[in-house]
Amino acid sequence: MAATVTTQASAAVFRPRFLTGSSGRVNRQVCVKQAGVSSSYKSFKVEAKKGEWLPGLPSPAYLTGSLPGDNGFDPLGLAEDPENLKWFVQAELVNGRWAMLGVAGMLLPEVFTSIGIINVPKWYDAGKAEYFASSSTLFVIEFILFHYVEIRRWQDIKNPGSVNQDPIFKQYSLPPNDVGYPGGIFNPLNFTPTLEAKEKEIANGRLAMLAFLGFIVQHNVTGKGPFDNLLQHLSDPWHNTIIQTFKG
Repeated sequence: MAATVTTQASAAVFRPRFLTGSSGRVNRQVCVKQAGVSSSYKSFKVEAKKGEWLPGLPSPAYLTGSLPGDNGFDPLGLAEDPENLKWFVQAELVNGRWAMLGVAGMLLPEVFTSIGIINVPKWYDAGKAEYFASSSTLFVIEFILFHYVEIRRWQDIKNPGSVNQDPIFKQYSLPPNDVGYPGGIFNPLNFTPTLEAKEKEIANGRLAMLAFLGFIVQHNVTGKGPFDNLLQHLSDPWHNTIIQTFKG
């Protein structure tokens, strides 16, 4: 008996994952109508396998899709060692958070200065400004503070919960959460580290790392920041493009 197959897909499926927090599953609702029978419908759901960053390309056996942001992409086999994988997960998480802060710190002051709300140096000139201490002194202070934090984070990765008590502010202690999601004073809005929230954070962190790299390359090529480049492009979209920029 012949059958007519119709496929219905929600528009939300085609939204970027960093906007939806999708776990990577692509849903399709397929309805099958038997020919000659007016009201006989059968439906089933088709789901793309999570972890296949390229459809049809199998993921490495050690990447099962259980980790947030795991799409099976590891062409160099860096995560094959389970101990290395634990460290890489935390390294990506922290670098993504720093990248999100960095992109905001580079872009927002440039925007607010350009529209006259504040008057601060552009991010690429921030090192030339005069501060309360010399640049070498600030570097040493930052190095000590960052090293202290990174050592404690490394200890927490090796032995989760071993550094949950603050050695200086004794009234603060971290709740027993997953490594990398401390909570407590570092989570004043009490966000729950659900799988969806972790997926969103990783996706936005990866996007921010690419944006940060783009800002650096853009400045080296044009000598300007991203907002100034955007205004230049909008002033004459047909002539101020990346093609004209590379032409010189």
